[in-house]
Amino acid sequence: MSGQSGFDHESFIAGLTRGPGVYQFHDRAGKVMYIGKAANLRNRVRSYFRGTASNARMLAMLNRVAGIEVTLTRNETEALLLEQSLIKKLRPPFNIQLRDDKSYPYIELSDHPDYPRLSFYRGSRRGKGRYFGPYPSAHSTRDTLSVLQKVFQVRQCEDSFFSNRSRPCLQYQLERCTAPCTGLVSKQDYAAQTRYSELFLRGKSDELFGALNQDMERAAERERFEQAAVIRDRIGALRRIQARQFVMGQGGDIDVVTAVLEQPYACVHVVHVRAGRVIDSRSHFPKFRLAQSPADVVAAFIAQRYLSDGEAALVPEELIVPQLPEDAARIEAALSHVAERKVRLACRVRGQRAKWLELANVNAQHALASLLGSKRNIRNRLLDLQKALRMDKTPARLECFDVSHTSGKETVAASVAFDENGPAKQDYRHFNIQLENAGDDYAAMEQVLQRRFARLLAGQGRLPDLVLIDGGTGQLERADRVLHELGLATLPLLAIAKGISRRAGQETLFYRFGEASREVALDSVSPALHLLQQVRDEAHRFAIAAHRRRRAKASRASLLESIPGVGPARRRELLRHFGGRKQLLRASAEQIANVHGIGKASAAAIFQHLHGTS
Repeated sequence: MSGQSGFDHESFIAGLTRGPGVYQFHDRAGKVMYIGKAANLRNRVRSYFRGTASNARMLAMLNRVAGIEVTLTRNETEALLLEQSLIKKLRPPFNIQLRDDKSYPYIELSDHPDYPRLSFYRGSRRGKGRYFGPYPSAHSTRDTLSVLQKVFQVRQCEDSFFSNRSRPCLQYQLERCTAPCTGLVSKQDYAAQTRYSELFLRGKSDELFGALNQDMERAAERERFEQAAVIRDRIGALRRIQARQFVMGQGGDIDVVTAVLEQPYACVHVVHVRAGRVIDSRSHFPKFRLAQSPADVVAAFIAQRYLSDGEAALVPEELIVPQLPEDAARIEAALSHVAERKVRLACRVRGQRAKWLELANVNAQHALASLLGSKRNIRNRLLDLQKALRMDKTPARLECFDVSHTSGKETVAASVAFDENGPAKQDYRHFNIQLENAGDDYAAMEQVLQRRFARLLAGQGRLPDLVLIDGGTGQLERADRVLHELGLATLPLLAIAKGISRRAGQETLFYRFGEASREVALDSVSPALHLLQQVRDEAHRFAIAAHRRRRAKASRASLLESIPGVGPARRRELLRHFGGRKQLLRASAEQIANVHGIGKASAAAIFQHLHGTS
């Protein structure tokens, strides 16, 4: 299925990687509707558009998809963490697992003076304890707690339970607690267990493993081989869960900024790293016609993004770029001034920072390739349309017209424009139509064409290379008459009539150029037909949206306000009694008379006014 939005998912999916990452479904307004993760992006995204949607909610979402954005990751764990971070930040409406608006879970280390407790925590972090997280899910949080309980045996029981024990509980028997409640572990040993837990939760792996290795070696030197074996097992267990733990590496707040350039298009990709964890990743497509290299694009982006007034909070401790710009020293000084702290600009990085830079570069290349692919796809479809209509040149600009009304009332016409870059939304227009005969679609089409092309001929825009009409031969005749009257007889016209079944792919096309007209047959998989459907659907959507706004504005002028002798107090009583306009319209004169403050005479007058009787 392609959805009502006209999004060409097939060409997009064909260019997708099979690697892991996060995908976002956008609607026509550019808002994120759904965020998901995948081990294989191409297969996962394709699965949404293959066959019938699993439920009505999924179908509603897919019908609104107007674009898909993907972010590549190195593995599924990164994809999961980035997905959860984006969902938390963007709150997309179709991610129903967050509809209860719960906060992300943390691990809390309590402030008990002698024997702190490790526990699962969710909520505001205003207590005196220390908090570690957030974690992507409750499951991963409890899994980490379980492993820490096995490895370091820090208590996890409630304080009320801890204070009233006279003998060790089952956790001690299972070697998941050292029973501080009954004094079976010294305060010093318990403090060491707590310190090791905290080091692990803070992501200070090198320091933790160094301390544990020293303890193991000391135990072996003293021939305490059982104790050394226990520590060895602890180290092994920690190594195994390190990939699942939420801290991805050591480091402060870092933004990795990279760019790719293929004039006139450029893509800047930013990877945001906070406390060593990738929390966000985003592509930007700046218009920078004077850029000579990706380094120029990066320098301009940094200046615009981070050096604006009030943007101090955006500036991280370090910015990593592929290549230092010529004025790197001045940019560093400006960033430090805005942030009121030292900010470093780096390019030659190693280890984890080099991997982040590589990740940003791969995402920038992929995002720009997708952008160029979509523009090339539009150009290919325009070429296919030129061949199908046997036009002398490729149409570089299309305009489509449609009319919308409800039983002839509040008629609105709309025109939308498409060019080689896709929808030219700055040239969308809607027109309020006034007609002598309500519901006359032919007259409405004549009026909108006269008004639109009169403005274009006056220099208020660019004439299209092809005019599309949502309708059949009748609409085509009216449109041709208008263009002849305006001296535009040589402007090509194409009417798109819905087929008998009114299903996409079965449209009938009528083409007129000059005095010649003919019916055009296009295959249901024709790229040209897909383009025409996309433009037609966009005109239909825009016309309906404008009509609904006009209708809503008219309906706000309440029907009750026009009734003679009914003021604000009586209107309020009527609506309060019946609950709304629909219920009032169903009421009889006797029922209206039962409303407080309204007698039989007023009720009869109200009933007559509402129903047009005398």
